[in-house]
Amino acid sequence: MDLAYGPKYEAFREEVRAFLTKYKSQAPKGLGAAGRPSPEACSWQQLLIQYGYAARTIPKDYGGYGAKPDILESRIIAEEFSAARVPSALQNQGISMLVPTLLELGTEEQKKKWVKPTLRGEVVWCQGYSEPGSGSDLASLQTRATVDGDDFVINGQKIWTSTAHEADMIFCLVRTEPDKPKHEGISYLIFSMKTPGIEVRPLTTMTGHAEFNEVFFTDVRVPKTQIVGQRGQGWFVANATLKHERGMLGDPAAMETRFQALVDLMREETVDGQRAIDNPIFRDRLVRLQAELAAMKFNGLRLLTSASKGEDSGLARLIVKLQSCELTHQISALAIDVMGEFGVLYDDSPYLRSHGSWQWGYMFQLGLIIGGGTAQIQKNIISERGLGMPREPKLAK
Repeated sequence: MDLAYGPKYEAFREEVRAFLTKYKSQAPKGLGAAGRPSPEACSWQQLLIQYGYAARTIPKDYGGYGAKPDILESRIIAEEFSAARVPSALQNQGISMLVPTLLELGTEEQKKKWVKPTLRGEVVWCQGYSEPGSGSDLASLQTRATVDGDDFVINGQKIWTSTAHEADMIFCLVRTEPDKPKHEGISYLIFSMKTPGIEVRPLTTMTGHAEFNEVFFTDVRVPKTQIVGQRGQGWFVANATLKHERGMLGDPAAMETRFQALVDLMREETVDGQRAIDNPIFRDRLVRLQAELAAMKFNGLRLLTSASKGEDSGLARLIVKLQSCELTHQISALAIDVMGEFGVLYDDSPYLRSHGSWQWGYMFQLGLIIGGGTAQIQKNIISERGLGMPREPKLAK
């Protein structure tokens, strides 16, 4: 079996390597993906867009590079950036979730106004979905938007709103048709977080940081033109966004970079004078994770193939979020075990490895198994929508 990509793609690989050799020194140490990107990260993102290593297939009219979709080129870019230990393109809720939603369902005006600055890291977005009583059953949300002249007037509360304390804008689900069935009465609005009547209260998690927030809306006025899709069709738009969110959480390139960092750690850390990577128990766990990562990468290629052909990837798409979030957490768990007693350190200990990123990741990634649809809900989706199994019987009213 010949797995070589062929001369055309090997030439492209050399182009990517030449870019990395020339510009690697300009890459930021961190992209700030969970919040507002640093100025250095924004400059790096704009350089990547210029050369086609970010926003590669997004049309130039909307701030992208404008290349035709090519599965192997995308794979080569991911491989080379990972091998060089260089940060790839920015990923956040605006770039990875809202931009593809707008490109699919937004108006021409919305695309022209928001896609480019979002891609460049200049506009940061948060997602207003979950509510205190509407998490797993998102369609039961109660945040209301009533019409007053040319505006919607929003009242209600959102919770677990990532990066709301740093965001410029929000894409938000609100109930505009209270008399319709719960899935049919929702609309999808986009508006500024500086709009009067919005209050953000940070929520400290077990990481010790406030990545999530409560957001309260009191008579928040939003022009009726700032709706994506049609009024009352927000559930349809929201599911398009959720599809991209699950894809963002399951990015094989980011996972591969984290796995390589684990390999580096295991080559450096010692257990009873022996490198951790030479310990048969640790090495066995590492190889198992490597095999799962390989399966995830090839499933990613399957998704790219389906997307390029305009086909529904079906079950291949449905497993991504469940697999990736659990695998990411298992990678951090192995790192914690490899570090032994140093693995339980936190905050400002002088013996921290990698500035405590493994400890933070272990805690934060446990939350991601719940966020974006819990593992249990993902299994239901896989069984019902992917495998055609019967739905669980509902109790009689």
